[in-house]
Amino acid sequence: MDRRLIVLAAGMFAVGTDSFVVAGILPQVAGSLGVSVALAGQMVTLYALSYALLSPTVAALAGHWPRRRLLLTGLLVFDVGNAMTAMAPSIGWVLASRVVAGLGAAMYSPTATATGASLVPPERRAAALAVVIAGLSSATALGAPLGTLIAGLGDWRATMWFVSGVGTVAGLAVWFSLPAIPALPAATLRQRLAPLGDVRITLTLLTTLLAFAGAFSVYTYVGVVFSRVTLGSPNMLAGLLLIWGVAATLSNLVAGKLTDRFGSGRIIPLTLAVLAINFALMPWTSAHAWTSMLAVVVWALCGWGLLVPQQHRLITLAPAAAPLLMGLNSAALYVGVSTAGVLGAAGLGIFAPHQLGLMAASLVALAFGVALLAHRAIARTASARTPAVQPARAA
Repeated sequence: MDRRLIVLAAGMFAVGTDSFVVAGILPQVAGSLGVSVALAGQMVTLYALSYALLSPTVAALAGHWPRRRLLLTGLLVFDVGNAMTAMAPSIGWVLASRVVAGLGAAMYSPTATATGASLVPPERRAAALAVVIAGLSSATALGAPLGTLIAGLGDWRATMWFVSGVGTVAGLAVWFSLPAIPALPAATLRQRLAPLGDVRITLTLLTTLLAFAGAFSVYTYVGVVFSRVTLGSPNMLAGLLLIWGVAATLSNLVAGKLTDRFGSGRIIPLTLAVLAINFALMPWTSAHAWTSMLAVVVWALCGWGLLVPQQHRLITLAPAAAPLLMGLNSAALYVGVSTAGVLGAAGLGIFAPHQLGLMAASLVALAFGVALLAHRAIARTASARTPAVQPARAA
């Protein structure tokens, strides 16, 4: 495996750990700072929104920077933001620091995925993306549980120092191991944003948003969705999440190889169809231990396995705008994750907790429909660009 891709994945691991570990330390944060858990929960919201809003902006405005410099700057800002969180004396400073950390993640993550794709030949592009994104998904299996354990042994500030330390190690790896990579050709902001006028790209981004809004509406409330199996046991729930995280990590690597072999046009609709069926069955599968584990594995494989073919499709549509498109796709993902909590809460007002998968299934089914529209738009464009074969004239 290309060592450069591992280096890029290390930074993604730091970004992912910061995304997922905060939820596990919210009670400690609230108790330490004397605020409600709901207010402390805005740490998650502000980090996600900062990432979502700033990813495309950074990609557009800093696209002329050499990529190595942008990666290092992003990790530096990320480390500073998490160090600010660790030292923050009040909730106001904590929330402000989450915006700074989100900015650093927005600078690093899209640049890392676009850089990873550019380091290999086109036929290996999806596999390279899979390795880089595996750093993000592995944070759910390793980074978040480890950070939560550190908080249990010490306090939540120690966890934030841990996240900052992971980012520092990733920065050193980039500094020493990643070669200088030239910047993209000079272009105006309007030229860099031009791909947004392409309906194929818009539909692809909307697919990401809807799919992850559905998937994370269950993840946000996973404790109540699987309560009939866990019976309130944190160890049982942690076991299910560990299975989810391991399957998510493996799914990226498998999705990369499958996408390189069969193309994103086949993998995306198949993944979404299986994911929608899995969520639709969750009111029944979440009632028993072995079916719950199977549901969690399918959920992780399809949910995280969608990200690689989605990014591969975007890069294929507009290779020159890859950093911007990776930023937009990251933004779509985090908007979906940000809204998932609200949508899940609304779903709990309609469904019983273990039936929340039905709402997730409807959102993923909608994503499936949008993905088909994107595929048809791509096919129409391709056929329009193919010159018609003129019949030979009779002698």
